[in-house]
Amino acid sequence: MKYEGRLYKLSLLIFILILIVFWQGFYFLAVDVLQLSKPYTVPSPLGVGERFLDLLSNGTLPEATLQSLGRGILGYAIAIVIGAVIGLLIHHFYYLQKNLKPMLLGLQTLPSVCWVPFSILWFGLSTNAILFVVVMGTAFSISISVDNAIKNVPPIYVKAGLTMGATKSQLYWDVILPACLPELVSGLKQGWSFAWRALMAGEVMTTSIGLGQTLITGRDLADINQVMLVMLVIVLVGLLIDKCIFSAIEHRMLKKRGLLSE
Repeated sequence: MKYEGRLYKLSLLIFILILIVFWQGFYFLAVDVLQLSKPYTVPSPLGVGERFLDLLSNGTLPEATLQSLGRGILGYAIAIVIGAVIGLLIHHFYYLQKNLKPMLLGLQTLPSVCWVPFSILWFGLSTNAILFVVVMGTAFSISISVDNAIKNVPPIYVKAGLTMGATKSQLYWDVILPACLPELVSGLKQGWSFAWRALMAGEVMTTSIGLGQTLITGRDLADINQVMLVMLVIVLVGLLIDKCIFSAIEHRMLKKRGLLSE
């Protein structure tokens, strides 16, 4: 098993190196040989690497990443609380299930950038405006996930708990929550991806320090390598959060339930 894991990591590293080589080759062919594009319109691995060292040395990239991560986690936490409350209310009240849930499904399809004008008008160019965009872009997805996770718990579990004399609080904490936890974690995982994307939509429209603003700065300076660098950092941070937190939780749950041998 460990050998397979090492082999997978090695193959992934080789694949990434191949992509970088092809990327640099494409830049050399398109810009230097055929001159089909201008150097400032096509990013290159070497150019992105140079901008990475520059932004790392002057502290811009670490500060922007930490600021964005802090806002993303705070907005995501607020969205979890709001989404969980709405999801529980939808599950318990048939009137809300019938009338409010379809509205939430519709609002969930809205791109996060649609909330930016509201956030700027209500909160100005501030951190609160960014948090508002993150919450509005995430809470509805989480509320729907909470409702679906509880709804998909097999009724036999609830009946068995009631037969054994479980109170309402015990039924939730000892029966329903453990049963719906895998689907709930999947919903929270999806909610994080919405929150991270919504955060970037909020940051590019404000003046707060962050990855979104660093990306816009690169655009304003016609520095395509900085734009590409920030895009790669955004993807990398999102993957790290998913791998270190959500994938670890899912792995632990599967192992605890005997669905994973190692």
